[in-house]
Amino acid sequence: MEGTCLCGAVKVKVNDSELFSGHRRGHLCHCRRCRKVAGGIFGTNLAIEAEKVEITGKDSLKEFTDSDTTSGVPMGRFFCGNCGTPIQSVTPSMKGKVVLKLGIFEKVPEPEWEAFAVRRQVWEKPLDGCVQYKLLGGPGKEQL
Repeated sequence: MEGTCLCGAVKVKVNDSELFSGHRRGHLCHCRRCRKVAGGIFGTNLAIEAEKVEITGKDSLKEFTDSDTTSGVPMGRFFCGNCGTPIQSVTPSMKGKVVLKLGIFEKVPEPEWEAFAVRRQVWEKPLDGCVQYKLLGGPGKEQL
């Protein structure tokens, strides 16, 4: 899977043969921070092992350290310094992984789950087939 920012200065390649193998990957996040980063009603993300991600044009990346996260753990939010496109987020609470912003890719895997589903817009419906997490998503977290 390959994608770029708006201006093409940053290119991202994901090396994972399992991305489109039939099981769902990625997630939608309805937290207020992901909504702001995405400029929409939810963020579309893929948490993946950092070694599976190749980024070219890293010199064009800028970082915003977001310390107003739900967990209280600061998160590095990386974006293209030329065009402003969000690229990835990195947090110490997900060691060895990065959270890619799926809007930069033409084709994306079907989401596996939704996080912060309690913050979904009242008119917005759950995505069929996605596990619905009340707040933070992932194994062992509270589902709706």
